[in-house]
Amino acid sequence: MNVKKFTAATSRDALRKVREALGPDAVILSNRPVDGVVEILALDNDDVAALASPSIEEPQAPSFQAFDKDFDPEPVFTRAPAAFAPAAPEARQAYVERRAAPVAEPEIPPTYVNRRAPSPEPGIDMAAMTQMMSAAIAQAKESAALEMSGMMNEIRAMRGLMETQLAELSWNATAQREPQKAAVLREMLAAGFSATLARYLIDKMPATKDAGEALRWIKTVLARNLTTIANEDDLLNRGGVFALVGPTGVGKTTTTAKLAARCVMRHGPDKLALITTDAYRIGGHEQLRIYGKILGVMVHSVKDEADLRIALKELKNKHTVLIDTIGMSQRDQMVTEQVAMLSESGADVKRLLCLNATSTNETLNEVVRAYQGSGLAGCIMTKLDEAASIGNVLDVVIRQKLNLHYISNGQRVPEDLHLADRAMLVDRAFRNNRNASAQFGDADLPLMMAAAAAGQNADRSLREVHLG
Repeated sequence: MNVKKFTAATSRDALRKVREALGPDAVILSNRPVDGVVEILALDNDDVAALASPSIEEPQAPSFQAFDKDFDPEPVFTRAPAAFAPAAPEARQAYVERRAAPVAEPEIPPTYVNRRAPSPEPGIDMAAMTQMMSAAIAQAKESAALEMSGMMNEIRAMRGLMETQLAELSWNATAQREPQKAAVLREMLAAGFSATLARYLIDKMPATKDAGEALRWIKTVLARNLTTIANEDDLLNRGGVFALVGPTGVGKTTTTAKLAARCVMRHGPDKLALITTDAYRIGGHEQLRIYGKILGVMVHSVKDEADLRIALKELKNKHTVLIDTIGMSQRDQMVTEQVAMLSESGADVKRLLCLNATSTNETLNEVVRAYQGSGLAGCIMTKLDEAASIGNVLDVVIRQKLNLHYISNGQRVPEDLHLADRAMLVDRAFRNNRNASAQFGDADLPLMMAAAAAGQNADRSLREVHLG
């Protein structure tokens, strides 16, 4: 028996040497590490066959391919080669499976260079870094914007407070130096004029020591800035299509009937046509039908823009067409739709806004802004007989540059409809102000004038007031 020893750095290299020397059928006797190398003891297959007894059938030797892997360094044989005998098939199978298990290669200790080499630095995600920087910059900008907004609000509040205090001090000095201005201011506020218009006129008022003379100057300026029609001949003789618009309850239907009566008296019932769009209110169109029946005028009812187009096309030969529209709040979104319906009806519809003399200045301003649209042909002051003061209406008419056509002071048709007289209206506004001093005390005027100072600078309409 010739046992050969093979050494190599690894088990795989040692097995390759065994295959080259003894062939693929060699039998591995042991496999172990010795002094940093792998030592394999192997025996040729022919020598193993010579050891077997002739009376026992020799089993098939295991193929070398089953051991073409790393082996466990544990030795296979613990007895001398002479004791070998043919193994049973089960034992040979277990032997083959154990030898097929991989053999762990010996660990190579790290060298000095490997120990001293620095560990690789982790990579930097530039996309994540850019996103983080963008988020930080956006947050910083938002914080700065909030701080700047808060600072600007504080500055505006401080400026408003300083302007108010300075305006109070200025007005106190003016009232002590020119007491007639304080008297005129009380008269204007009691008449219903806004504090903004009153302050503007008082600041422009020429120097005088007489309160009566100062009040006359104020009345003259107000009358000069009221725009009215000189007579109704141009309006009635020219004719056309007129639509009366305004909030609910302002008196549009009654005013329409009064204008219809004047047209009938001037041109006859055949030259006039009445249209109502009030299809929502119960009995709304019936009221106008009654007036039309009394006057002998046909009343047409329309529901939408298409009906209005058809009606106006059929009535194009009429001298005058009066449209009574449905009343709605100035804050209703349908106001815009109504204005658009009248503007796009295919005819030149002139809109006349009815202003309630009993409404406040703020309410009247909202009404004008809501119904303004592309422009109003004029306005009619209604319920004059119910108003305690009419300075609020005159103030809106002056500042909004409206053309005042008529004033209505009752329910009688057609008697209670009159042409607007500028001098009469201004005089009536100041007529019942005997308790003006009781309504506004000395302590109230500085506060009101301070609040009006800010509005005076922002109100561009005051710059167009003619002072004469």
